Amino acid sequence: MHELGIVNYVVKQVQEVAAANDLTEISSVTLEFGEVSGIVAEYLLDYWKWYTKKVPILQNSELICETIPAITWCNHCKTTYPTIPHGKTCPNCGSGETWLQQGNEMNIKQIEAC
Repeated sequence: MHELGIVNYVVKQVQEVAAANDLTEISSVTLEFGEVSGIVAEYLLDYWKWYTKKVPILQNSELICETIPAITWCNHCKTTYPTIPHGKTCPNCGSGETWLQQGNEMNIKQIEAC
């Protein structure tokens, strides 16, 4: 359910950018978020459609979602590997001395104005 909070935050950020740049209509907003962030893209899209009906500058806008792959770093063998198939155990050396390098973040990547 935190997706509604995310949409609320993104809308406010986009409104600030639009006001600072004298924009009157936004055609799309691109969000990128990590594959282990817990964000559900379908919920974001549904909330976006519902929420932006109330915001004139965003009424006809599209939300584009992009996934940032989860990558883990191994301190033992100094390599990276895809997190999802291997979790916290390095597939190269078997070490558990690892940490998530990327894949838990969320960014507003692009705002496209008409």
